[in-house]
Amino acid sequence: RQAEIVRHVMAGNNAFVLMPTGGGKSLCYQIPALARPGMGLVVSPLIALMADQVAALRQAGVRAAALNSDLPGEERRALWRDIRGGTLDLLYVAPETLLRPDVVDRLATAPLSLIAIDEAHCLSQWGHDFRPSYRQLDALVARFPDTPRMALTATADTPTRAEILTHLNIAGSDAFIAGFDRPNIRYAIQEKDNPRAQLKRFLKDHEGESGIVYCLSKRRTEETAAWLCGEGYDALAYHGGMDKAAREANQARFQHGEAIIMVATIAFGMGIDKPDVRFVAHIDLPGSIEAYYQETGRAGRDGLPADALMLYGMEDIALRTRFIEESEAPDQRKRMERQKLDSLLGLAETAGCRRQALLSYFGDQCEPCGNCDTCAEPPRLFDGTIAAQKVLSCIYRTGERFGQAYIVDVLVGAEDERIASFGHDRLSTYGIGKEHDKRTWRAILRQLIALRLVDVDLGGHGGLSIAEAGRDFLRDKAALMLRVPPAPRAARGKLQRRQASSALPEGDRALFQALREKRMEIARLQNVPPYVIFHDRTLIELAAARPASRGEMAAVAGVGEAKLTRYGPAFLAVIAEHGKGLRA
Repeated sequence: RQAEIVRHVMAGNNAFVLMPTGGGKSLCYQIPALARPGMGLVVSPLIALMADQVAALRQAGVRAAALNSDLPGEERRALWRDIRGGTLDLLYVAPETLLRPDVVDRLATAPLSLIAIDEAHCLSQWGHDFRPSYRQLDALVARFPDTPRMALTATADTPTRAEILTHLNIAGSDAFIAGFDRPNIRYAIQEKDNPRAQLKRFLKDHEGESGIVYCLSKRRTEETAAWLCGEGYDALAYHGGMDKAAREANQARFQHGEAIIMVATIAFGMGIDKPDVRFVAHIDLPGSIEAYYQETGRAGRDGLPADALMLYGMEDIALRTRFIEESEAPDQRKRMERQKLDSLLGLAETAGCRRQALLSYFGDQCEPCGNCDTCAEPPRLFDGTIAAQKVLSCIYRTGERFGQAYIVDVLVGAEDERIASFGHDRLSTYGIGKEHDKRTWRAILRQLIALRLVDVDLGGHGGLSIAEAGRDFLRDKAALMLRVPPAPRAARGKLQRRQASSALPEGDRALFQALREKRMEIARLQNVPPYVIFHDRTLIELAAARPASRGEMAAVAGVGEAKLTRYGPAFLAVIAEHGKGLRA
């Protein structure tokens, strides 16, 4: 809906824009900002993200700059001269900087073409990434009443969308919802068995590619990065407890390099504008479907194939529950967070298409996608009524205070001193579950938690108790179908690995690689990320089309006038040289 949105804002209207990550939100404000009189003001949450966007715009010949706290004094003064002189097309600014009275006052004297608030979900108290500074942006409504306002995000459920519209005084008729689907991302969710072994198997399909591995804790982040380096990968750590300079250095290396794995907490957030991230792996359960959607959305921004893997287990559920209950948030917020966790567990345990479950959470829909693990290898179902009754009975008879491992041990009749000391080896439920192994019982328990038949101890010790719905289930004797857990270390299924260059015939892949090498050489000389020169998608088209002149190269998507002048000769020379080699 880009053209529709651009026309709407060009006419001076406000707009709320919801598009999937990589769907082209930036153009929706960049084009009107260039075409309307005045300078476009863009509110962006992170300095690193602003720097990337400004670098990419300058490569395309746009007069763009960023105003932030890191800007040295002389550069800041020069920037204000440019703003007063009307020589800027786009100014990026962080909300904390923008809201300082002196900054707002000085910007009020400059003609503005529009105000665009990127990552607008940050202003919603119900969003997964609420930031108080964003909340204060509603002051811009009164200060710039005649300037078109745009709020843009890729991640907002219905309550979040409503709150954004209300706070920024944008009418519902000015909302453009372009959907949530990212068809190029393959989703897979697995029971956490041996996380390092599972991650290593996943990474075998991504040799030579960049990706992100998300962890829940700072310690796990550092340990995982060190382990990956020991396994021969170029891995970096990123978390909020690191020295700022070290964090920024690692982010710059990731942005500017290829085949680098960033192991990070959620502190490595929205400042990711790298289009060639080929995979995102969660080795711990994320906080919500919104967080999962946004974090996986950092893969495949260029539209080429990408993978998302999530591992989770019972301990993740207990930990996430503890985070919610121990927070100082009001009860209403805690209820919302519990609902979000329930929805995420439902996604993890679904027997249907992952993409359908994911999109339905946001009020969107699709046909079974064929590009997720459950579509590739549909889970088998079994009548789990008796198994569920055994679990609930065992939880009840042991006093509703023990964790998953203990309940499973009682069910399979494990010989254990602790069980004997409590006298639970004399219970009627001791050993009644020998028809299943421990792994299957763990999978059954996870599903019962996802179905809200079993609660996890809110005190944070992981104890299990029977939920109200579980008591109803026992009383009503309802039938219950459950998933059969997949075999351990199962193959990835029927889906074939799709590399970024897989669309190219074998004969063109050597040229694609040569073009990547030339791009990296130029990027290093200019100290910019390679994708700022050309995206992989453009290099793939160049390798397939093999243009022999500037005119032919200009017809390739991603090659604008400024880049053709700047880089055309170098890339045409690589293509010509490759052609000579083939003829020889």
